[in-house]
Amino acid sequence: MQPDSPALPLRLSPEVADALADARPVVALESTLLAHGLPRPANRAAADQVEGAVRAGGAVPATIAVLDGVAHVGLTPDETDRVCADPDLAKLGVRDLPVALALGGSGATTVSSTALLAARAGIEVFATGGLGGVHRQAADTFDESADLTALARTSLVVVCAGVKSILDVPATLERLESLSVTVVGHRTRVFPGFYVADSGSVLDWSVDDAEQAAAVFAARRGLTPGAVVVANPLPVAEQLDRELHDRVIAGALAAAEAAGVRGKEVTPFVLDHLHRASEGATLAVNVRLVLHNAELAGRIAAALAALPR
Repeated sequence: MQPDSPALPLRLSPEVADALADARPVVALESTLLAHGLPRPANRAAADQVEGAVRAGGAVPATIAVLDGVAHVGLTPDETDRVCADPDLAKLGVRDLPVALALGGSGATTVSSTALLAARAGIEVFATGGLGGVHRQAADTFDESADLTALARTSLVVVCAGVKSILDVPATLERLESLSVTVVGHRTRVFPGFYVADSGSVLDWSVDDAEQAAAVFAARRGLTPGAVVVANPLPVAEQLDRELHDRVIAGALAAAEAAGVRGKEVTPFVLDHLHRASEGATLAVNVRLVLHNAELAGRIAAALAALPR
């Protein structure tokens, strides 16, 4: 392992450290998906599949988590086992990182904290499933994911399948615009809806391939801090059945409301409800879209590494 940074307990795996030192492509991966987004034991198999998809795209995977007060960028198999097996692992956004790091805590990183730690490590491409965003009823609850403000100040490419279906998609896109986060569709002008290819919202810009996505980020990097979100829809043939999607989403949101679930507990509660209500169909789609994003992220990282600095 690399020695800890004096400014931040940040530990790179040997493979990630070597790749970064050689300016080879690396893709960051969050660990909240493994710890809180997928059921056990399917989460452990998915961890290997997602890292394999990044490699298939031409990059080195760097799954990020905080273990015993140290931020790990790139996990060993044993560390991945721990993240996937521990039911009490905390969910760490940016606001939670200082506490976990200072007090020797452990936790899985969300989009916001993964983006921060990836950028600190020098990684410029990040693959996830779906972003957090503005929750429905946010006008009353003020419930908005920290992902949005984190992306406004963190320079990296984020490949995702849109935002999670339980959110207010138009409001989320408005906030991303207000925060000057660049959003482009991958081969589409329609913003994807996570489990489905079409959220109903239109995008201003699209890119045709990984090389164009890398060029957009290189231009953004030269202008101002902030992320480029590459919205990557699943092929229509691989999306969740529309009728099933609408029915289970409505049921999940109603169940969360009835249970009084609030804040960061909403997403894991709803995802678990969706998995059970759809008899595993949402889980299968979730894994497919993450693999789809990870492979594209690998190709974007490879294209970015080929550009002159």
